Amino acid sequence: MKIALLGYGRMGKEIEKIALQRKHEIVIKYSGKEKYDITSADIAIDFSLPDVAYDNILNCLDHNIPVVSGTTGWLAKYDQVIQKCNDKKGAFIYASNFSLGVNLFFELSKQLARIMNNLEQYSTSIEEIHHTSKLDAPSGTAITLAENIIGSSSMNSWTLEGDNDNNNIPITAIRTPNVPGTHTVSYNSIVDSIDIKHTAHNREGFALGAVIAAEWLLGKTGVFNMRDVLSLT
Repeated sequence: MKIALLGYGRMGKEIEKIALQRKHEIVIKYSGKEKYDITSADIAIDFSLPDVAYDNILNCLDHNIPVVSGTTGWLAKYDQVIQKCNDKKGAFIYASNFSLGVNLFFELSKQLARIMNNLEQYSTSIEEIHHTSKLDAPSGTAITLAENIIGSSSMNSWTLEGDNDNNNIPITAIRTPNVPGTHTVSYNSIVDSIDIKHTAHNREGFALGAVIAAEWLLGKTGVFNMRDVLSLT
């Protein structure tokens, strides 16, 4: 594949390394300033900044270029992207986290939420830890975890650093140097605690998942997610 990297920071460079190992070609490396012709690519992988991701994605869809996006912080316009993709009969995947392990963790968390739903003595919480350069809080992964739990239980909301009650999931966001990403879902009662945790050791897992998603998306039409890529639907 000829890949356009829309966002050439640390994740973009990691994706480049994995893509080259898998015999793909990088034809565009866009870091936010350069002009580029998206039609030179077969597919785009967007890990840019929240304020440009929306325009990057629309540009791809307008030119019939499939696009994989892992940028968080722009999702207020998600429905508009989906409408554009459908109108153009394009191809689009968004994921808050492309790590294969994290996406399996999402499934595990949903199943645990269903099991815990009728056990009112347990309160639910989420903690996420990331490097100090991460711009958004809570992380997109933590939000996905919370939304999955809400969809699989009687919980109805989440808050950042909020109170822990029966219908609200508090998310604690911690920023510390050199942490690629750690997420913990906890169920606590007065007698015990149940925790499930995913710990990323480096960015390679995120990059590999994004490239695998791009390989899977090429030649398809529609709006997809990592559950489709991993055949979990």
